[in-house]
Parts: sequence; C-alpha cells; structure tokens
Amino acid sequence: MTTKAPVHITLTGAAGQIGYSTLFRIASGEMLGKDQPIVLRLLEIDAALQALEGVAMELDDCSFPLLADIVTTSDLKTAFDGTSWALLVGSIPRKAGMERGDLLKTNGGIFGPQGKAINDHAGSEVRVVVVGNPCNTNCLIARTNAPDVPAERFFAMTRLDQNRGEALLAKRSGAPVAEVKQVGIWGNHSATQFPDFENATIGGKPAQEVIGDEEWLQGDFLKTVQQRGAAIIAARGSSSAASAGSALIDSVKSIVNPTAPGDFASLAVVSRGEYGIPEGLQFGFPVISDGSSWKIVEGLEHSDFAKEKIKVTTDELLAEREEIKDLL
Repeated sequence: MTTKAPVHITLTGAAGQIGYSTLFRIASGEMLGKDQPIVLRLLEIDAALQALEGVAMELDDCSFPLLADIVTTSDLKTAFDGTSWALLVGSIPRKAGMERGDLLKTNGGIFGPQGKAINDHAGSEVRVVVVGNPCNTNCLIARTNAPDVPAERFFAMTRLDQNRGEALLAKRSGAPVAEVKQVGIWGNHSATQFPDFENATIGGKPAQEVIGDEEWLQGDFLKTVQQRGAAIIAARGSSSAASAGSALIDSVKSIVNPTAPGDFASLAVVSRGEYGIPEGLQFGFPVISDGSSWKIVEGLEHSDFAKEKIKVTTDELLAEREEIKDLL
C-alpha cells in the first residue's frame, strides 16, 4: 500500500470528449504510476457542470484505489488550488466564418485568466500541458500570464502528431510501431508542422533508408500527418478525442520518466534560440528527459527541404504571436 501524498491534477474542459477519454486512464494510475495517489480537480463552464457531475459519478463507480478525491468546479481558484499538473484541454473551437486571429483572441480570454490562476494558486512545482487548440499560442498566452512560474514548466502538445507519424512509418515499412523512433515534430501543432522523417529511425536504421521512397516521405507522409485532424473530423463527424487523450498521457510520461536511449519525445517548449528559432515562441522540438528535467535534443541536421518547412511553421507562429500581442 502506497504512503505517498496525493498529487493534485487539474483538467479543464473535463466533461468534454478528450476529458472523458482521458480521466479514467489518469485515475487508474497510467499517467503518474500505479503507486501515486491523485486528486482530480475538474474545471468546466457553468453550463457543463451537470455533465461534469455525471463524469465524477462514473469515476466514483470505478472505485479506483489511487483516486483520493474529486473536485468539480467552474471557479478558477478552486480548480488550480495547490495543483501540480495543469492539463489545459478546454478551448473554443474554430467556427464557420471565424478568422484565425479571432480564434486566437477568443481563446486568449480563456488561457490568459487560467495562466493568472495558475500563477496565483497552483503548487510551487506546477507543470502545465496545453492541449486546447491553437495550443502553441494558447500556451504562450498562459505562460505569459504566469510570470512567477518558470517558462520551462509550460508545454504544448505535439505528441499526437508524433504518434501519428510513428504509426504511418510503421505501416509503410511493415515494422512494429515500437521500432519507430526519433520522430520529431517541429513548430506549430497545425497544418504547417514539420514531422521530421529525416532524423527518424526504424529498427535502428534511418527511416529514409528503410522506406526508400523520398517522394512519399516529402508528400503523402507529410500531408497525412499535417492534415490528420481534419481527416478524422470528416470521417467521424467530431475531432480527435481518444487519440488526443492518449497523447496527453504520453506527453506527461515523457516529462516525468527518463527518455529511452536512442529516442526522444516531441513537445512544444519555450525557445531559447535553439536551431535559430526566435526566442520566446512556444515551439515544437524533440526533447529528452532524465525524469526530473528536460532539454532540447542538440545536433540534429536538416536538409534544405526540412529547413524550408521549419521556416514556414516558424513564420506562422510569429504571425500568431503578433495577432495576440495585446494579450501578452
């Protein structure tokens, strides 16, 4: 029987599809370990509180041994009080006729106050993972509004894109997905992202060598990863939920557990100028962790093709930052 103190985990938009797909796995111990008790602090808008109570009832009915308590609320202070993990899932989706700038500013009204609440009420070791899209710039807004929290504790989720890329390379090569390593996602979690096949490996060999089809890698592979979210919406009539929740858990695990030798994880982290990326952007990089701290992988090389793709996604993030400069 564990003697560890419970870790408080906040999840926003907790009654939504991603929250529903994720909470039961978190409560089972899949995210932080089978010996770590947790308290779930679940945030929703007032209109969704009744649905959230139903989610809490289901969590109770699972009788998870590690779930010490559940707090349901629409109040930011209550949601982030003493929390160690702030998983920011809830956001406003883009609607028909909405310009990207309008979407960014609308979400700024969510992530700015959440950043302030994290700054003022969260635990001293809080770490923040932003899932709600556009997640890189939403994360930048939250980070800027939490000046007392080190910037290195803010992450935006590009792991879903990594997972998609790994699965595609595995299918194309006929290798088990476990043999696909080092699929870095550079830049924005958007259709401009660059899934880096050039540094990926399959069974320890360069992916380009194993696949042997540069046209597919530069064409269908890139486009499929970049546009997978839209394809899923077209197929199921709703956006990615279970896969996004799974990638969220993977993201946290890649931060708290040491990275396996010969691999790395994709996370959007604060740029300090690595690889020539402008400082301050929340930018997708390949990272490694020792279980207590992380760092960006150094020394990766890119072709002119890759450099151009990375420039495109960098320019998009710079444009997004300009759109919401009044929120920073």
